[in-house]
Amino acid sequence: MIRQDLDATALSQAVVTGETTATSVAETFLERVQAHEPDIQAFVAFDARQVRADVAQNSGRGLLAGVPVGIKDIFDSADYPTQFYSPIYAGNQPSRDAHAVTLLRQAGALIMGKTHTTEFAYMHTGPTRNPHDLARTPGSSSAGSAAGMAAGFFAVALGTQTAGSLLKPASYCGLFAFKPSLGLVSLEGVKPLAPSFDTVGWYGRSVRDLHLVARVLIPGFQMPDVEPSPLQLGFCRTSRWDQVEPEVAHALEQAVEQLRNAGHHVEQVLLPEEFAGVFDDHQLINDCEGARSLAKEFHQHRSQLSPSTLAMFERAAATTWEQESASKARLATLAPRLDELCQPFDAMLGPCCAMVAPLGLESTGPSDFIKFWGAFGWPQVNIPLIRVDAQLPIGLQMIGRFRNDGVLLRAAQWVAADLQAGA
Repeated sequence: MIRQDLDATALSQAVVTGETTATSVAETFLERVQAHEPDIQAFVAFDARQVRADVAQNSGRGLLAGVPVGIKDIFDSADYPTQFYSPIYAGNQPSRDAHAVTLLRQAGALIMGKTHTTEFAYMHTGPTRNPHDLARTPGSSSAGSAAGMAAGFFAVALGTQTAGSLLKPASYCGLFAFKPSLGLVSLEGVKPLAPSFDTVGWYGRSVRDLHLVARVLIPGFQMPDVEPSPLQLGFCRTSRWDQVEPEVAHALEQAVEQLRNAGHHVEQVLLPEEFAGVFDDHQLINDCEGARSLAKEFHQHRSQLSPSTLAMFERAAATTWEQESASKARLATLAPRLDELCQPFDAMLGPCCAMVAPLGLESTGPSDFIKFWGAFGWPQVNIPLIRVDAQLPIGLQMIGRFRNDGVLLRAAQWVAADLQAGA
């Protein structure tokens, strides 16, 4: 059996060099699923026979050779149903894989199954539990992928983010996560919600795993090949810092101090007052685009939609075309100003979530600190802070300027290493 602490990069290298086999890797992960899935409920579709049949065909080659991957159940897949956590699509079987799933397979990855999501990747939550505390939520719509990663069911997992659906579960479950710049990864075969913000992202066990998957899903992706050096980092609280719980604020302040002790320059960045409206503009656009994306389901199957999704339609119906256009215009006006403010820095830092994972499975908490940057399509990374056994995970968010994804991942690699060294 393989070591349980190996990341996807090490696993693929071990398979390619013959140190282990894809079969051995798969069996190790299947054992974990068998032992813990009844408690976690990360999968909406899983078949050990299918996994073993796939691994028998695995070539043992590629960037992700033999690496087990979880797929959020809004990505089409030819071998498992795609149901969007909605009774409307019960048993829905696509005829082919989504673009991102195909690229993963071509890179040698082994699909472990489909992971639970919220209804249409919006608000209505599924049954998945947080492996760190089964009484707590694992986060929002990429919850099954995040919880499965944290439970050791796969080494990489696909998710998506429209507001906070990727980074929030990463923060709650203690994972590395990367949401690239808007538009870099194809959304072909992925159920849309709000196209202005919808982005494919993924979880890994290290920053180098995030980079490895980026090389697979973003053809031509490059990370600057430069020696580690002191970083210029901006710490941005945003106008909603007062929502941050003391435990989270303290952990973030400690992380900033560690980075300064490691030689990095960390400067507080204050945003002009007009940026306080970004949160509401994101929500308004999300509602209006979501209502358009789900219009056919609303008209044909209204009784099968959850109250939270119906509430989205009510808000959208009360919003004029002019109001939505004004929100989009404000974001377009603010984007170059934000870029100018952040230009002196290698990356921005901030809270990922205002709290640790809340108790219960129905509420996942706000996504404000994530969706602020997502409103502009900027790339985002979650760095799990070092915690002792009795403490719940807390995430440090790192943000790069638009399409500066490689620079962000390089900075995240150094930050993660220095936080680990200083723990």
